[in-house]
Amino acid sequence: MLLILIGYRATGKTTLARLLATRLDYEWVDADVEIERRSGKSIAQIFAEDGEPAFRDLEAEVIADLCRRERLVLAAGGGAPLRDETRRIMRRNGTVVWLLAEPETILSRMSADATTATHRPNLTERGPLEEIVQLLVAREPIYRESAHLVVDTERKTPEQLVAEILDRLERLAGEANEETSA
Repeated sequence: MLLILIGYRATGKTTLARLLATRLDYEWVDADVEIERRSGKSIAQIFAEDGEPAFRDLEAEVIADLCRRERLVLAAGGGAPLRDETRRIMRRNGTVVWLLAEPETILSRMSADATTATHRPNLTERGPLEEIVQLLVAREPIYRESAHLVVDTERKTPEQLVAEILDRLERLAGEANEETSA
């Protein structure tokens, strides 16, 4: 099984990927870290030096490569589902879980993360909260189309979220088994 976590920045993808992998005895990969490893640059550097299209090309390549693996929990970048082909690859090869959070929660989490400023570029000219709201509105239909499961991360600990995701995955697998035996 391949489990893919999607959602906006700071919704818990990396934290939950690590915890889920431990519980499932899987490997886990943060796609953004893999992109930086392969390119030898931070994401902010890629955006500044090569532009967003070059970053999205590399992101699509990395996601496609990682989606060939099994027993992996993948924390996909916030914009990974933006490309149709990447969305199709993720849905076809794994179970996609969309992690939700309110814009204010996202901003609070981003502000508390020292790596956000050095590794993640601003994607619009707006202020941070306006950017989050604008991009969430634009991405919501794409995330929804990509996801097999939707999980709200508000007011829940990482451990509670892991338990919820595992429970919902088990129910989803049960439903799939009922459909095939019917």
